[in-house]
Amino acid sequence: METLRIEIVNPKAKRLLKDLADLNLITISKSFDSKVEFREVLSKLRSNAGSAPSLDEITLEVENVRASRYAIKTKQDSH
Repeated sequence: METLRIEIVNPKAKRLLKDLADLNLITISKSFDSKVEFREVLSKLRSNAGSAPSLDEITLEVENVRASRYAIKTKQDSH
Protein backbone atom coordinates (compact mmCIF):
# COMPACT_ATOMS: atom_id res chain seq x y z
CA MET A 1 0.00 0.00 0.00
CA GLU A 2 1.26 3.46 -0.86
CA THR A 3 0.24 6.72 0.80
CA LEU A 4 0.25 9.99 -1.12
CA ARG A 5 -0.44 13.55 -0.09
CA ILE A 6 -2.60 15.32 -2.66
CA GLU A 7 -3.54 18.98 -2.78
CA ILE A 8 -6.82 19.48 -4.59
CA VAL A 9 -6.82 22.48 -6.93
CA ASN A 10 -10.11 21.90 -8.70
CA PRO A 11 -13.27 20.80 -6.81
CA LYS A 12 -14.03 18.34 -9.63
CA ALA A 13 -10.96 16.35 -8.59
CA LYS A 14 -12.42 15.92 -5.11
CA ARG A 15 -15.57 14.47 -6.61
CA LEU A 16 -13.47 12.03 -8.67
CA LEU A 17 -11.58 10.96 -5.56
CA LYS A 18 -14.86 10.38 -3.70
CA ASP A 19 -16.06 8.22 -6.61
CA LEU A 20 -12.88 6.14 -6.40
CA ALA A 21 -13.41 5.74 -2.67
CA ASP A 22 -17.01 4.62 -3.29
CA LEU A 23 -15.63 1.91 -5.59
CA ASN A 24 -13.25 0.80 -2.78
CA LEU A 25 -10.25 1.62 -4.95
CA ILE A 26 -8.84 4.16 -2.50
CA THR A 27 -9.43 5.36 1.03
CA ILE A 28 -9.56 9.00 1.97
CA SER A 29 -8.45 10.29 5.34
CA LYS A 30 -7.89 13.83 6.47
CA SER A 31 -4.33 14.87 7.06
CA PHE A 32 -3.55 17.35 9.81
CA ASP A 33 -0.61 19.61 10.36
CA SER A 34 2.10 17.70 12.25
CA LYS A 35 2.07 20.34 15.00
CA VAL A 36 -1.66 19.86 15.46
CA GLU A 37 -1.22 16.09 15.55
CA PHE A 38 1.56 16.42 18.13
CA ARG A 39 -0.61 18.63 20.34
CA GLU A 40 -3.46 16.12 20.12
CA VAL A 41 -1.19 13.23 21.12
CA LEU A 42 0.27 15.31 23.91
CA SER A 43 -3.22 16.16 25.16
CA LYS A 44 -4.20 12.49 25.16
CA LEU A 45 -1.08 11.56 27.09
CA ARG A 46 -1.65 14.34 29.59
CA SER A 47 -5.24 13.28 30.15
CA ASN A 48 -3.99 9.85 31.21
CA ALA A 49 -1.42 11.17 33.68
CA GLY A 50 -2.13 12.87 36.99
CA SER A 51 0.84 15.21 36.84
CA ALA A 52 1.84 15.55 33.21
CA PRO A 53 4.68 17.95 32.38
CA SER A 54 3.90 21.21 30.65
CA LEU A 55 5.11 21.98 27.14
CA ASP A 56 7.76 24.28 28.66
CA GLU A 57 9.00 21.48 30.92
CA ILE A 58 9.21 19.09 27.97
CA THR A 59 11.08 21.68 25.91
CA LEU A 60 13.54 22.28 28.75
CA GLU A 61 14.17 18.54 29.10
CA VAL A 62 14.75 18.16 25.35
CA GLU A 63 17.20 21.08 25.40
CA ASN A 64 19.06 19.55 28.35
CA VAL A 65 19.39 16.19 26.61
CA ARG A 66 20.59 17.84 23.41
CA ALA A 67 23.14 19.90 25.35
CA SER A 68 24.51 16.82 27.10
CA ARG A 69 24.72 14.90 23.80
CA TYR A 70 26.51 17.84 22.20
CA ALA A 71 28.96 17.97 25.14
CA ILE A 72 29.70 14.24 24.80
CA LYS A 73 30.16 14.54 21.03
CA THR A 74 32.44 17.56 21.41
CA LYS A 75 34.48 15.70 24.01
CA GLN A 76 34.83 12.65 21.73
CA ASP A 77 35.80 14.80 18.73
CA SER A 78 38.57 16.52 20.71
CA HIS A 79 40.34 13.20 21.47
